[in-house]
Amino acid sequence: MRIVAWNCAMALHRKWPVLAALQPDIAIIGECDNYHRARDRGLPVTPSRFVWTGGRSFKGLAVIAFPPYRLRLHPLHEPALPHIMPVEVRGAGLHFNLIAVWAQNISGGFRTKAEPGPFNRAMDRYGAFVSQRPTLIGGDFNNHEFWDRPGHAINFAENLDRIRRLGLDSAYHRATGEPVGAETIPTHYWRDRKIDGPTYHIDYLFYPQAWHRHFRHFGVGDFAGFCGPGLSDHAPLVADFDLGRGTRSKRKSMPDWLLPVRN
Repeated sequence: MRIVAWNCAMALHRKWPVLAALQPDIAIIGECDNYHRARDRGLPVTPSRFVWTGGRSFKGLAVIAFPPYRLRLHPLHEPALPHIMPVEVRGAGLHFNLIAVWAQNISGGFRTKAEPGPFNRAMDRYGAFVSQRPTLIGGDFNNHEFWDRPGHAINFAENLDRIRRLGLDSAYHRATGEPVGAETIPTHYWRDRKIDGPTYHIDYLFYPQAWHRHFRHFGVGDFAGFCGPGLSDHAPLVADFDLGRGTRSKRKSMPDWLLPVRN
């Protein structure tokens, strides 16, 4: 099973061949059209394999599944948290949960020291959902320990602490062996989208520790393939898991930029 997380910077209909070439089973897509706009622009989406949340029809958060997987937006979804979404995933003998993230932090009005930010607020609401069954959390967090300030509730360290307490690990850090806060591969080429910066590592994929033995491959899209051509200021994350009947990744080509997993 292959999971892809990518902030596509809108206009996914023009970038669909690039996403399809990654061969995802489940794709978490930030800055995405809603279902009706995506369908009207010719994307091969169906209601059982496309869930979306957001305040603007052309710029929200989507999760897209490909056969045999199906999706359901969980009833716990809170519209007041429009860019973090609880989703059930079923297919190929698997049933797991997913928290999709496109976190609006400062731009979402979370500015004071006491405000916990959208991710921590979402986890307050979705704690029971996460505990129901194995859960993945992934997407654009718009956050990093680089921006943490003493005592601020929105600090990324606070996000990570909650994620660790849930028994989840970061796919990037598991694959590279790099410590949190010292990432050498950026996921975001800000504003001018130049390879020499400014660059940040703000996109993440977290998976259950119980899936360690099933974790096979991980990669971050390279600058030349995604940001240089102007597709997005974000590079995608790709993670493969071998989960018995749920796996299709063994039959998929592995892009050259995939990092080796260190087991």
